[in-house]
Amino acid sequence: MFDAFVIGGGPSGATAAEDLARGGKRVALLDRAGRIKPCGGAIPPRAIADFAIPDHLIVAKVNTARMVSPSGRAVDIAIEGGFVGMVDRDTFDEFLRERAAMQGAVRLTGTFLRIERGEETRVIWRDKTGVERGTPTRVVIGADGARSDVARAEVPGGKEIPYVIAYHEIIAAPNGVASYDPTRCDVIYDGRISPDFYGWVFPHGVTASVGMGTGIDGVNLKQATADLRRASGLADCATLRREGAPIPLRPLDRWDNGRDLVLAGDAAGVVAPSSGEGIFYAMAGGRAAATAAMAFLRTGRARDLRLARSMFMTEHGMVFKVLRSMQDAYYKSDERRERFVSLCHDLDVQKLTFEAYMNKRLVKARPMAHLKIGVKNLMHLMGVVRPEWSGMGS
Repeated sequence: MFDAFVIGGGPSGATAAEDLARGGKRVALLDRAGRIKPCGGAIPPRAIADFAIPDHLIVAKVNTARMVSPSGRAVDIAIEGGFVGMVDRDTFDEFLRERAAMQGAVRLTGTFLRIERGEETRVIWRDKTGVERGTPTRVVIGADGARSDVARAEVPGGKEIPYVIAYHEIIAAPNGVASYDPTRCDVIYDGRISPDFYGWVFPHGVTASVGMGTGIDGVNLKQATADLRRASGLADCATLRREGAPIPLRPLDRWDNGRDLVLAGDAAGVVAPSSGEGIFYAMAGGRAAATAAMAFLRTGRARDLRLARSMFMTEHGMVFKVLRSMQDAYYKSDERRERFVSLCHDLDVQKLTFEAYMNKRLVKARPMAHLKIGVKNLMHLMGVVRPEWSGMGS
């Protein structure tokens, strides 16, 4: 009998398992072997601090973000006073799972099948030899990613969550390509690459991640990525790995089943709109799920499982709402994307955007800057001002 059974060993599940084990609970952590999630791999300073990420896992330190418009114009935004760390998900996720095991979590390798309930709750799973097993537990945490089998089976609304498909290729980092900078993330807003999201070129030390995402059926993700590589001067780089996966677009309205289970991470839909950022929010969601599970184990009250969503949305809900509004406003057409990248020229926009990104909270101390941004944003959306440029990288 375990106190908690965590399904899914990505950043969310591994964080939940570690927190529960550190709190003295008997924890099982079930994960499928060998899967690497497609991911740009960016983690902000707050994630490094909150979750004690060691420096050896950071394969690149990014100090500039380049926003590229449909016309090919670019705005370089310096990351002042810090950096964004880039991690490789295969080594990063395994580190988190091993850290949970060091605290006492029992690692299991296999595939979730279902949950059965009688006198006790039992998680039914298939191990790597094909044998079906049943493990009793007091509480379950579903952290099995977007299109979660746990959410679909257990939580109202778990079948309807919208998502985009992300695809990327891991390539050998180029040598002598003038357009590539190993300390810069490039974000490409171009309907020819993605009609409703964006493409990216993210450095990872000896490798790089090049990819795009879309929620529109029929888009050829591989061809779009090939086009992006060609436009970025990366077509001749060796391709080391190709990966694709869904990314949820909004948090579920409910994360628990009202009985003995709570969701976390992508399974709960906690990927930031507009940016698609997921690692920090997955780990924060895992910590919130662990906190709710601890409360449930202490009191036996099913309503305590609601704490996970309440805690997470209290801290991050407004950021998600603002990012969703931005995506809805600017990702509709190339004309809107052109205006969005033009707006990024504004120093107030740059400063407030990265203050919010680095610290994961909206900046409230500069009301005049917020007012100026609001007016400029409205003027761009209404077409009152035309996009203005002073050259590439300006």
